[in-house]
Amino acid sequence: MNTPKKNFLLLTVLFLLTMTASVFAQDAPKPKASPAATATGKVGAANISIAYSSPSVKGRKVWGELVPYGKAWRAGANEATTFTTDKDITVQGKPLKAGKYSIFMVPGESEWQVIFNSQTGQWGTNRQGANFDPANNVLTVNVKPKKAAKMNERLAYNVTPKGFSLLWENLEVPVALK
Repeated sequence: MNTPKKNFLLLTVLFLLTMTASVFAQDAPKPKASPAATATGKVGAANISIAYSSPSVKGRKVWGELVPYGKAWRAGANEATTFTTDKDITVQGKPLKAGKYSIFMVPGESEWQVIFNSQTGQWGTNRQGANFDPANNVLTVNVKPKKAAKMNERLAYNVTPKGFSLLWENLEVPVALK
């Protein structure tokens, strides 16, 4: 084979390889801005699971701005956060039957409401704000936020034998379970 044909063939193969790599690179899934996460643990005999999407602070002021005070919030990003217990438990001393619930929270500067709602699977917000029907609220408790031990860039939940905590930015929101 003469040299011009070899060069043309080589350039054609290189071009096709480059285009194929480019197409595959475009189809590769991009990481989600707020990836799905799950926190699990035991409280007494109950298995607890919290499924949520984990947004980042990204230099923003979270409490009172990104997440306003006094308005119900989906307690995460994307779909509504869910809380599952396989046994009856108490939350802040109030009974909660075994089951799966959406969790919504109403942040305040010194006190928060934590709402357990029987509707699950919905997107976390709609045009009016948090996407839940208050008629489906099963339990609402009040808790006191506190300063977190460290800065948490990503929202996270932690389940311990005493309950669970939401951790994000410089804040921890503990919820007692038994």
